[in-house]
Amino acid sequence: MGHHRPCCAGRRVGSRRGGDHDLRPRPPRHPLTGRSSPRISYSGTVTDFEIVAATGIDAAELLVLTRACWVQEAIENDTLDIPALNESLAQVRSDLERWDTYIVRRGGRLVASVRGRLAVEPDGGSVWEIGRLMVAPDLQGAGLGRRLLDFIVGVAPDDARSFSLYTGARSMRNQRMYQAAGFVLRLDLTAPPSAVILTRDR
Repeated sequence: MGHHRPCCAGRRVGSRRGGDHDLRPRPPRHPLTGRSSPRISYSGTVTDFEIVAATGIDAAELLVLTRACWVQEAIENDTLDIPALNESLAQVRSDLERWDTYIVRRGGRLVASVRGRLAVEPDGGSVWEIGRLMVAPDLQGAGLGRRLLDFIVGVAPDDARSFSLYTGARSMRNQRMYQAAGFVLRLDLTAPPSAVILTRDR
C-alpha cells in the first residue's frame, strides 16, 4: 500500500442518485483475483462514471496515474521515499494479481483508482487493507475520492472485521477525508516512513 491521495458472483450496484440504489443482476467475478467484481455507476458533481474491475490492460495507465498523484504527495510530505514513485510496470502488473483493484474512466481516460485486499491480523482476525486511492489531479476536490473510498469499503468480504489504510503524515486533506468517513488516526501503530495509519471498525 502506498500513500493515498484522493488525487482512486459480484453485484452490479446501479446508478446512485440522492442515495437511491438500483440493484441489478450480478456480473462475473474479478477477472484477475477471482473475487466478487461489482460495478457501480454514479451521477454527480464529477459527471456520470462507472467503477469497474481493473485488468492487466490497465497497468500502464495505472502507473502513469500513480506517478501523477504521488508527485503531489512527495511535495506535501517533503520526501521521495514513497514506494508508489519507484514502482515498475512489472510491479503494477504483479499487484493487480494480489489486490482487488478498481478503476474509473472518463472519456476513455483512466482518471481514478482504488484497491483492497484481505489480510490476517496478529490476533487471527481479518482486516480489509485499502490502498492506492487516487484521483487525477485535475479532477480532485469534486467528491470522486470519497465515492471510491465508500465503494472499496462496501465491497470488503464479509469476514473482514476492520479496515486499514495509510497516507502521508502531512497529507492533511487526505486525513480529513478519511476521518470524515469514520477512520481514526492511529499514532499507536507503526506506519511506513513519513506516513500515518488510519483504521475503522466494521
